[in-house]
Amino acid sequence: MNAEIFPIDLKAQYLSIQPEVDAALARVLASGRFILGAEVEAFEREFAQACGVNHALGVDSGTSAIQLSLLACGIGAGDEVITVSNTAVATVAAIELTGAKPVLVDVHPQTLTLDPSKLEAALTSRTRAIVPVHLFGCPADLKPIIDFACTQRLFVVEDCAQAHGAKYQGKSVGGWGHLSAFSFYPTKNLGAYGDGGAVLTNDPTLAERVRLLREYGWRGNRISERKGMNARLDEMQAAILRVKLHHLERWNDRRRELAALYQSLLDDILSLPIEPPKTRHAYHQFVVRHPRRDALRTYLLEHGIHTQIHYPVPIHFQPAYRNLTAALPVTESAADQILSLPLYPELRNEDLERVCQRIQMFVANSS
Repeated sequence: MNAEIFPIDLKAQYLSIQPEVDAALARVLASGRFILGAEVEAFEREFAQACGVNHALGVDSGTSAIQLSLLACGIGAGDEVITVSNTAVATVAAIELTGAKPVLVDVHPQTLTLDPSKLEAALTSRTRAIVPVHLFGCPADLKPIIDFACTQRLFVVEDCAQAHGAKYQGKSVGGWGHLSAFSFYPTKNLGAYGDGGAVLTNDPTLAERVRLLREYGWRGNRISERKGMNARLDEMQAAILRVKLHHLERWNDRRRELAALYQSLLDDILSLPIEPPKTRHAYHQFVVRHPRRDALRTYLLEHGIHTQIHYPVPIHFQPAYRNLTAALPVTESAADQILSLPLYPELRNEDLERVCQRIQMFVANSS
């Protein structure tokens, strides 16, 4: 009997870099410093350099990264922020945590990222920012979004939680907007062994605001210069991220190899993800579409192949967010068809081929 195939294998990744990770953790334990110390400072420098930006601020989660970015822009109660509904709830939750109202727009039917043509209709006198999401590792179409934002004097905060290493027009995502938010949740292309996040920006004023906001508004004297919060990145996670950052490009190259293999084996069988011109997809997920998605998923599971759905229920249909009424036909249609296939750097080619063989059999028997 064939072994089960899972969407991700974090243990395999750890084993591949175990000596480096263990040494990094031992270094932190020996230092006796566990919050916002030398490891965080070093990771901030290294991650900023890797992304081609001037400033990176380590925080406790991707949700906090979006919240702090918006707060640094002065966004709060009474303001509106445009984003999408087919994303992790964290995107919308972070906007609401500032006191602002999320305004949801539809996505492009091929990339499932924010459709720039929908921005004009969503604009009101209260609009202050746009949060495009680089979904599944595919960069959103940033140039028209940023051009619109400049014309309307809006802030742009990139949600890069799934796009570590992705590029748009030759430049890394995370350096296009006024600020950007990254998550280091364990399953990300660059993942910690717990929660973590970062805010990136080229603006020194915005960087300093985030630095103050993430730790009670302190500048080092434990006197709050402005109202802040506790959103600090810890030394253990920073040390782990420093190790993993050295492997990120290699891991992303492997993801792209696996994605190309999926493309070659599933071409004309399913609706496959695209890589828009002048972009570099990071393939955080390999998301296909099929009209009988649920039946396909059940069939694969019966044969030991586990899949996921990112995301099965659009945010505006979820009980906590039904106040965010919106007509989003592309988002709603995609939610019934999308399926995330197994994809991670340690996935063996033969296991991927087995996934594809089963999909081919399902499609053939469904004809």
